[in-house]
Parts: sequence; C-alpha cells; structure tokens
Amino acid sequence: MGTFFAAVQIGDTSGSRFEAVEAMADTGATYTMMPETLLRSLGVSPIDTLSFLLANGESVRRDIGETTVRIGDRVRTTLVVFSGDESHPILGAYTLEAFSLAVDPVNQRLITVQPLAMTAARAPDYRPLT
Repeated sequence: MGTFFAAVQIGDTSGSRFEAVEAMADTGATYTMMPETLLRSLGVSPIDTLSFLLANGESVRRDIGETTVRIGDRVRTTLVVFSGDESHPILGAYTLEAFSLAVDPVNQRLITVQPLAMTAARAPDYRPLT
C-alpha cells in the first residue's frame, strides 16, 4: 500500500485560527502527529505524556494535546501528538474516524465512510458484573 498526503488545517484550541498542512495519511498511526513548533505557535498545550511504539520497535515518550482540525469544510476536535520539528505531519486513525473518513490507497485520497454502531439491545444471556 502506498502512502499519500492530504490537505488538512490544524487549528488553535478554539478553532478560530488555522494553519494549512500536508499530512501523510497513515491508518497505522493511532493519533495525528504535528511538529511541536506548529502546535505551540497555535497555542496548543500538552495535556499528557504517552509512550508510543515506533515502526522500528523503539518506544518513545511524547506530549499530547487536544486541538481542532479542519478537513474540507468540517471541523473536529482531536488528540494530537507533539512530534519533532523534522518529522512529517501525520494524519492518524483517531482523527480520520472522527471525520468518518477512510484511506483509499488505490486512488490516493480520503473517502467518506458510514460510521459503525453496535446494537444497544441486551444479549439473551446478559448478566451484570458483580
């Protein structure tokens, strides 16, 4: 499967100011990753630090924050990882799912998908946890 870049806009926490970014669409990445300098220039602050597993098997700790993202004419809040300024921006699965988007690797584009919902009905053998 090839990779491709998608046009997104990363915003400040209020969604009033945005910066255009070409981010690599990567469903293998849990969260969207943006350069720390960009996030801090938008006023995004870390809310937590998590350990992440890299493709080479290395584990690294990175700050995460919450901010707004615009794709097309839609805006959502999402978690975002503060990455090194030399890293390419990545559009991760958490953000893609918030927008009901999936990756079409053949045509190298993002496509709208219908979200899945589980039934709220109880199974016949339902028993509450005690």
